[in-house]
This record gives sequence, C-alpha cells and structure tokens, in this order.
Amino acid sequence: PRLLSQFYFADERVTRVVAEINGLDAELDPQQYLVLLNQLHLSQAQLLAILEQIMEECIPTQRHSRDYLVKFPEELLVDNLGNHMLFAAECLLAGTFLEVEEADGAQLRPKARNLLCSLELVRTVLREQSLNQPSSYPEPVRAVLVQFDRLFAEFELSYVSSLVAVKSPEEIYRQQEIIVLFCETVERALHLGYLTQEMIDGYEPLLMFTIPRLAIISGLLIYPEGPLSLEQSPEQMSRVFSPFYNLLKKIRDLLRVLSAEELCLLEKSLCTAE
Repeated sequence: PRLLSQFYFADERVTRVVAEINGLDAELDPQQYLVLLNQLHLSQAQLLAILEQIMEECIPTQRHSRDYLVKFPEELLVDNLGNHMLFAAECLLAGTFLEVEEADGAQLRPKARNLLCSLELVRTVLREQSLNQPSSYPEPVRAVLVQFDRLFAEFELSYVSSLVAVKSPEEIYRQQEIIVLFCETVERALHLGYLTQEMIDGYEPLLMFTIPRLAIISGLLIYPEGPLSLEQSPEQMSRVFSPFYNLLKKIRDLLRVLSAEELCLLEKSLCTAE
C-alpha cells in the first residue's frame, strides 16, 4: 500500500520495457516495436500517476502553480496530458519535432533536457528511498520533487503555448462573464417558472438547449451591459459569440419590438421547443 513501494515496481516496469525496446531491431520486427512502444506509454503513465500521488503526499504546499491550465483549450485538458508532455520532451531531445515548428522545438529542447534529467534524478532518489525507508520523505527527496514539479510545469506551459494560442486573461474574464450570465439566466427562469428545480436536479436533457436560448435573450435585453453587449466591437466579445455579432444585432432589434406578454410567450416557447 505504500506509494514508494508502488513507485519502485512501476519504475521496474518502465526500465524493463525500455530495455526490451533497446534490444529490438525495429526494422526487422516493426509490429513488436509498436507493441512495446504502447507498453512504454502505459507504464510511463502509471509511473507519472504514482509520482503525482507522492508529490501530493510529500510536498502538497510546495507544488508549482497550475493556474495556467485555465488558459488551455478544453480539448487539451485530458487525463493523459502529463504523459503526452513526457513523450514530447523525449522526442524533442531526440531531435524530432512532431507537433511544433523546428524553431520552437530548438527553443524547447533545453527545457525538455532539464525535465528529463530531473525525472531520472527523481527515479533514482525514489528507488533508493523505497529500498531504505519506504515510509518517509527526507528533505533531499522533497527538494528533488519540488524541482521536478517546477520543471514539468514550465515545460508544459511552454510546449502547449507553442502548439496553440492559449487564452488571454481577457478571454478568461469574458468566459467567466458568460458563466455569470448563465447562472443569472437560470435564477430568473426559476423565478418566472420557466424551469423547475426538479428539471435541473434531474439533468433534464432539454436544458442543454433551453438555457443557452434564454441566456441570449437575457444577455441582449435583461443584462445589456454583460458579455453580449453589442455596444462593444466583435473583437471585444468572447470568441463564443463574436462570430454571430451581426445575427445578435438582428435578434436584439426583433426582441425590442415585443411587448412584455409577447416576450414571456417567446421565452416559454423556447423552454419547450426542440
């Protein structure tokens, strides 16, 4: 049950697979090479997962900030992101630029080298500790983990930034405004009886369509100074809505001519129409 013991055996698996890959001629047996490569990725993922648990147990208050993750596109925030970063570092160190431009790769190589050297040091130190005192983390072990955690975070941010345009602080703020708009829309819809708490608690599928529709009306009429404000230019709006700037103007103009009764009827129909 001890994490250091788990790390020892996970590290053994990685070492064994690497040795098998190094002893294999990939050109003579490409299928077996792919099998071993897949095993390596799986064993490395398990090793990183245990290492993450160790850091949470050993240096919980000294972890490097991961606030930058909110800047990443949502499709990148997957469970195996850490393993992907490790694979990317190994490719960069080998001179292979799979996803980044060669100029970016050249700038990233020193960080990749530092990260992989730090990981090797962590593996060595934790293996020794698991054999000597698997229930404690002396200061030298903590220092090595802190350094690895920092280098990993720095490489992750730099690498992803070279792949995609990370969200700016302004875009993050705009998304937070949209969240607030949706929350206020739901509160208003509950108050007016358009929705029921039971529908929300039961994750009624229709809400996936109803709430965004009501939020557009709320953003254009009820909270006109919010994220759907058309007094700003499309460039100042969130990328969620900016492509529909002209359409939103037409919708707002149509909504303005409705009476209170007609608006209520429209909103009720949006809660039932598919």
